Amino acid sequence: MIASGNTRDYGDVVLVAPVTVPYVRYSVRNAHWFVAQALAHLLEESGLDKADIDGLSVGSFMLAPDTAIGLTEHLGVTVRWLDYVPLGGACGIVALRRALRAVQSGDAEVVACIGADTNHVDSFRQSLGSFSVFARDAVFPYGSGGPNASFAFLTSYYMRTYGATREDFGKLCVAQRDNALGFRHAIFKRKLTLEEYLSARLIADPIRLFDCVMPCAGAEGFLVMTRQRAESLGLPYVRVLSTCERHNAFPDDPIQTRGGWVLDRDHLYGAAGVEPGDIDFVQTYDDYPVMSVIQLEDLGFCRKGEGPEFIRRHSFTADGTFPINTSGGQLSAGQAGCAAGFLGLVESIRQLTGRNLAQAVPGARFGIAVGFGMITYDRGLCSGAAILGRADA
Repeated sequence: MIASGNTRDYGDVVLVAPVTVPYVRYSVRNAHWFVAQALAHLLEESGLDKADIDGLSVGSFMLAPDTAIGLTEHLGVTVRWLDYVPLGGACGIVALRRALRAVQSGDAEVVACIGADTNHVDSFRQSLGSFSVFARDAVFPYGSGGPNASFAFLTSYYMRTYGATREDFGKLCVAQRDNALGFRHAIFKRKLTLEEYLSARLIADPIRLFDCVMPCAGAEGFLVMTRQRAESLGLPYVRVLSTCERHNAFPDDPIQTRGGWVLDRDHLYGAAGVEPGDIDFVQTYDDYPVMSVIQLEDLGFCRKGEGPEFIRRHSFTADGTFPINTSGGQLSAGQAGCAAGFLGLVESIRQLTGRNLAQAVPGARFGIAVGFGMITYDRGLCSGAAILGRADA
């Protein structure tokens, strides 16, 4: 382990109170309501009063015209540290890193980290046009707006280059659905078979229906505080062993087959004092199956291009070999906007504390939560990860 004086060390700052505001396919409520519900859940779970929350970090795409500052009045909180992180699939990791340092430096004592978004009947389509000027200008003239076409391009290239098959991606999706069946907040409640996956309707060749996340509404959250505060409240906690964050990695790659994790992997494991073989579960950011495979390679669980063979060797269920996305991930739990960037972190805290947990990974001591997001027309720009450890690990 690294020495406690190392600037990479987060010391006695810990994570507690993993909460989820139940996902729904559509909602007439706004994102503000889901943030408020998440805060209420955090207070109930922790036993704290609202006045105890002196830091707030919010990830959301749909607060406009508000940002996090407007929420302080809406929520009735007075804070001395505030952050707004609308970074999609990376927002949970980025929020975590900033909140850890805020508590460590004394800028805040208790930070509520919340990711939340709503989903109206037509809100997802409407959001695509304003998501990225660069993506809109590059692909909309060709009738190719939205992430499906972009990830179809990346998926097709990966399959041709490294020999992945639809059966490989299907195995991941089926395993995650099995994990989701025990998670009460998951949107999908019915078992998925490989045959159903393979025969599903085509969306953007080679992507079919079950390769795509289901947009929905909901929220995720957790609290960041000192270990001493958590122990005084009687709250189970998780230690943060290391984190990493990288934006616009490998801009000269003509096609994205890797992300910023490659650049930060040695630091991530070195600072945590663990190796890939010590990790008991991984929560990938699974907006599409190909990205889960790329993350597994880039995080060192197998070499680049060996992802398909790695898939064939493991079951990926919570009670099987190499558990992945133990609450179902986005592909089975749903993608509630920026809440999806918090989903893996919240589930990791559940796994390592046994708090609000649906299905435990037996004997889990270490886990990785991964962030990835902000897709333009040809790649995701944000990557990050956090290695978390059980309190006694």
